[in-house]
Amino acid sequence: MFALWCHCNTLEGDQVASVTVRNLSDEDYGAIQVQAVQHGRSTEAEIRDILERAVKPDGRVKLGSYLASIGRELGGLTDEEHALFERGHR
Repeated sequence: MFALWCHCNTLEGDQVASVTVRNLSDEDYGAIQVQAVQHGRSTEAEIRDILERAVKPDGRVKLGSYLASIGRELGGLTDEEHALFERGHR
């Protein structure tokens, strides 16, 4: 069993979340290491990517987009206004 600990800082030096994963099986840890090598990155970077994809899946509806669609349905935003909103938040 492995205990995995990740600690990261941003370029600006601001503290970001740290995570410790306990009781990770040797098999799972080895599989993550293999994936990391296949993707040309560190094990820590691979784990970050796995977590980001898990919490931000493709096709998810972002809150701003959802609220804009409600506004359009209620007649609050035109398509042009919506396009301006979308361009400003990317």
